Amino acid sequence: MKYSFFTQHKNTASISLQCQVLGVNRSGYYHYRANRANQPVDVVHQKMLERVKAIAKHSRDSYGSRRMKKALIVFGYPVTRGKARKLMGEAGVQVRHRKKFKITTDSNHKHPVFPNLVQRHFAVPQPDQVYASDVTYIWTQEGWLYLAVVMDLYSRKIVGWSMSSQMKAQLVCNALIMAIWQRRPQAGLIHHSDRGSQYASKAFRRLLKAHRFQGSMSRRGNCWDNAVAESFFGSLKQERVQWCSYQTRDEANKMC
Repeated sequence: MKYSFFTQHKNTASISLQCQVLGVNRSGYYHYRANRANQPVDVVHQKMLERVKAIAKHSRDSYGSRRMKKALIVFGYPVTRGKARKLMGEAGVQVRHRKKFKITTDSNHKHPVFPNLVQRHFAVPQPDQVYASDVTYIWTQEGWLYLAVVMDLYSRKIVGWSMSSQMKAQLVCNALIMAIWQRRPQAGLIHHSDRGSQYASKAFRRLLKAHRFQGSMSRRGNCWDNAVAESFFGSLKQERVQWCSYQTRDEANKMC
């Protein structure tokens, strides 16, 4: 312990003075330092630090200690959350917190709305039975780019999506049309969304009726009723959108 103290305070006082004050032989200190220099580096620890840096770079510094722990376990390093946090500090990795985004849903309209058929039962036993949809926006140097997605609640896979510079009914119609074209869902499918004017529009209701789908909507102002779609957008913005600067809408379209 004394020798370690010497090393930590070598810039404060000379080794000779510290040895004299503490009554330690100088040759003993230099023997300790030589042996320490010859000790092998903890290869596993170094690899974990390199992996932490790689994960942070890949996620654009969006992973906190909880997600970093899970990622390290996947790569074969069974660590605790505390260990992951310590490794992040040692590697100089700091998580960047996402900014708040404004609400895009306009539920102040006179269109009819559908009842909530899902009731937060997001665990669906078979594919193409219940779809959940939502709209978000992405900033570019050309202006806002709006993104609508359709998610199959069975697999949590995005089965349809659409982008546009305008947030109109055609945006959400195109996303659902893509899902229909790719998946060929049967009549009776439940389509769940918030009460946004795009989903309550005549054009969207006609699309549902034409395919004999059932419309379902969240309660007014209750984001938890469509939590799965909201969560997807949260992850998308945290990992892909938040830290990027898109020059054009076309660039954002290709990168997202």
